[in-house]
Amino acid sequence: MLSKNRTKKDEFLTPSYASRVMSEPIPKNFLPEKQMTADQAYDLIHDELMLDGNAKLNLATFVTTWMEPAAEKLMAETFDKNMIDKDEYPQTAEIEERCVSIVSQLFNAPEESVGASAIGSSEAIMLAGMAFKWNWKKRRKARNRPSDKPNLVLGANVQVVWEKFCRYWEVEPRYIPMEKGRYVITPEEVVEHCDENTIGVVAILGTTFTGEFEPIKAINDALVQLNAKSSWEIPLHVDAASGGFVAPFLRPDLEWDFRLSEVKSINVSGHKYGLVYPGIGFVVWKHHDDLPKELVFHVNYLGGDVPTFTLNFSRPGNQLVGQYYNFLRLGREGYTDIMKALQATAIHLSSNIAKMAPFELISNGESEPVFAFKLRDEISKYSVFNISDKLREKGWQVPAYTMPKHAEDVTVLRIVVREGFSHDMADMLLADIKRAVDYFEKLPITLESSTHVGFAH
Repeated sequence: MLSKNRTKKDEFLTPSYASRVMSEPIPKNFLPEKQMTADQAYDLIHDELMLDGNAKLNLATFVTTWMEPAAEKLMAETFDKNMIDKDEYPQTAEIEERCVSIVSQLFNAPEESVGASAIGSSEAIMLAGMAFKWNWKKRRKARNRPSDKPNLVLGANVQVVWEKFCRYWEVEPRYIPMEKGRYVITPEEVVEHCDENTIGVVAILGTTFTGEFEPIKAINDALVQLNAKSSWEIPLHVDAASGGFVAPFLRPDLEWDFRLSEVKSINVSGHKYGLVYPGIGFVVWKHHDDLPKELVFHVNYLGGDVPTFTLNFSRPGNQLVGQYYNFLRLGREGYTDIMKALQATAIHLSSNIAKMAPFELISNGESEPVFAFKLRDEISKYSVFNISDKLREKGWQVPAYTMPKHAEDVTVLRIVVREGFSHDMADMLLADIKRAVDYFEKLPITLESSTHVGFAH
């Protein structure tokens, strides 16, 4: 039976060529009665996917869109390995442990640290949040205090997965509002939002809105004083989804990680500046006690005991293989060279955009190769959404969005520079931005205000 919103014509996908032996339309929303050749199926799907955007021109996503052929080959060879089956794939399990160890060392973790791989930072964040809640409940129980009203202090600039964590695990989110000109949280606001029911504080190393690093050391120091005065033991988690594979190479002396006393856990996305295709992340805890034993399950692995802490079960091992390839292939030197090149491209872009009369920088790409910019307040003839739409005509995907709550009147464009985006491409983008501006400046009319909604990465 056809759905109310579909016609018979909509239920079929007529191939433009696929194979000349095809004489009938192919159904796309229900299972075909007959089979087809592999080439026919490939042609149909391949052509339909051409309607997607060009990944190299996608300056919206943080997620890796290019890897070396040797890495792709290794990943293709390991698609069929299920990470959860450590008995059957012991060497893949060993590679996972090596990757977690390397990430831990990058974050200056002590020897007694513990960590896990995950499907991106979204799962890693859920795991870190659960550990915060369980440890807080144990502390409350030890003091014979109620534990039915947990809260988490975080900025309104966090990634949406933090909102999901709070809703799914019944934790009150205490959002620190942004304001025009300030798009990160401050130590003073953190302290103001904390109380005895605070399970933890979240600080971001590279916000999705502007790419800025939050003042993590200052926040840590404020929590040290607060905990000493109140005996609350409020821990700090660093969401280093994008910055975790940038800061160790560009700013190794920056104190944001386990060198700080209150930082108890850190997440990072391997599929962002870890330079791996989507589907890999990590979470690390400073000490074994920071990961409650009640959350860890134990499985039999070659006659031994292997602890596991994940939300997902079956998943392919190829992303971990890709991550390990990058660690071996690049080393500290290679990652440093790549991050410096990306940063140079980002600063080249931002500095030239700043020279264009209509624009004003929000950030410049110095923290990580990400920056945001806006139209000057006096520009009212067109909006950043018009600029974004005009650039899309040339294939560029440059997102336009409003800033978080209490700063919604600020609308910006953001550019993420990833590996595969060259200096020459940056110059082509600059030329197209200038052409877009010239086009709108010459229009004899003022364009209507956009109805775009806020950004949710």
